[in-house]
Amino acid sequence: MVRLSVNINKVATLRNSRGGNRPDLLQVARDCEKFGAQGITVHPRPDERHIRYADVYDLKNIVTTEFNIEGNCEEQKFIDLVLAVKPHQVTLVPDADGQLTSNHGWNTIEHKRYLTDMVKCFKDAGIRVSLFVDPLPDMVEAAAETGTDRVELYTEAYASHYHQGIELAAAPYIQAAIVAQKVGLGLNAGHDLDLHNLKYFAQHVPGLQEVSIGHALISDALYYGLENTIQMYLQQVAV
Repeated sequence: MVRLSVNINKVATLRNSRGGNRPDLLQVARDCEKFGAQGITVHPRPDERHIRYADVYDLKNIVTTEFNIEGNCEEQKFIDLVLAVKPHQVTLVPDADGQLTSNHGWNTIEHKRYLTDMVKCFKDAGIRVSLFVDPLPDMVEAAAETGTDRVELYTEAYASHYHQGIELAAAPYIQAAIVAQKVGLGLNAGHDLDLHNLKYFAQHVPGLQEVSIGHALISDALYYGLENTIQMYLQQVAV
C-alpha cells in the first residue's frame, strides 16, 4: 500500500489570513493521523506565509506517524530547523525566494556535488533524505550518486496532461520509477495529485512508496469533510 502523507500548508494559510489560531494547525495534524493519514508534511518557506518555523517545532512534539519536512536546503535557516527537529524525512526542493509553489525538480547532474554534501549532512543526523526531481531517468540516476535515500517525482506534468491521455501522461513517471528501482532508490511523488488522477498513478508507477498531497486534499475537505476526504484518498492508493 502506498502511504499517504497530508501536507497541511493550506491549513496554515487559512489560519494566517486572520491571525489567531483558527483553524488549529496542531489539532488538524492530530485529526489527519486519527483519520488514517500515515504521515504529515510541511513545507516552510523563508517568508513563513503559511507554515511558520515555530509550527514545525510544535508539530514535532505531536506527530506520531511520519513527519516530513520539505524545503530549500540553500537556506541556512531551513538546514538549522531540520537538524534541530530531526524529522523522519527531509525532502529537498529547489525553490526560489518568493516562489508561489514548487515548479521544478533538482538538476541532480549540475548540482551533484552540492547535493551530495547536503544529503550527507542530513543522513549523518539520522534523517532519511528525498530529492525532488523531474521524471527524467538521468536525473534519477544522478540523484542516486548523491547518496540520497529516495527521490520524489514532481507530478505536475502528469496532472496537467492526465485528461489528454492517461497512458502518455504516466509514461515518463513509469520509466523514472523503473530507473529508481534499478539504482536502489525509494520512490515518493507529489504535486497536483488528486481524487481524479491518483489511483491510476498509484496502480501503474512501480515501487511507489509515498505520496504527499496538500492543496487538492484540503480543498476537497471543504466539500466532503476532512475525515471522509482522507478515507477517499486512502482508497485511491490502496493498490
